[in-house]
Amino acid sequence: MRHICFSLLLVILSIVQLPAQNNNFSTYYNQRLTLFEKLPDTPNEIIMLGNSITDGCEWSELFQNPNIKNRGISGDITEGVLYRLEEVTRSKPTKIFLMIGINDLAQDMYADIVFQNICNIVSNITKASPSTKVYIQSILPVNPSFSKFSNHVCKTNEVIAINQKLNRWCAENSVEFIDLFHSFTEDKTNFLNPDFTNDGLHLTAKGYLKWAEIISFDIEK
Repeated sequence: MRHICFSLLLVILSIVQLPAQNNNFSTYYNQRLTLFEKLPDTPNEIIMLGNSITDGCEWSELFQNPNIKNRGISGDITEGVLYRLEEVTRSKPTKIFLMIGINDLAQDMYADIVFQNICNIVSNITKASPSTKVYIQSILPVNPSFSKFSNHVCKTNEVIAINQKLNRWCAENSVEFIDLFHSFTEDKTNFLNPDFTNDGLHLTAKGYLKWAEIISFDIEK
């Protein structure tokens, strides 16, 4: 009788499709996360960690460096990064370059909470992989003259406030802060330079080349 019950249970389990990921993040998030979890860990990894702005670049090709791994996920938020940090730190990477937060703001999360979550990400990385050098990159500017991402491109004041707090926090906690914001703004405004974008939020090739120019010393040293 016990054998029959066990066999019946196996049949039921073979029919019922249990969710692969027990979280509330997007299908794309989980597609990427399941891939990242299966990719092999390698020595001396340099992790680019963030949302679609990170996801959209071919970092290893741009720098001609196979050690650079793209761990950007389009649409990701600070809570999403916190959720998947175990995969990021598992390889004990040499460096992590983090940019995150604009999607949180687009969902009307308070700037102070976004700031605190970013600090928590860095603290959790340091606990899990003390030898990893973490670089917090400022949130990039946005440009409200583009209408496609209306919930994002109206958050200039919040972006500036978070970046200022991150800069101070990094100085107080011996964490590297990279100010990308001011290199990406138009002259005399705090808006993303149209030379670097075609939608007010994401970057074109010229934007990624500018980004690479700014961080190249930290990547290569």
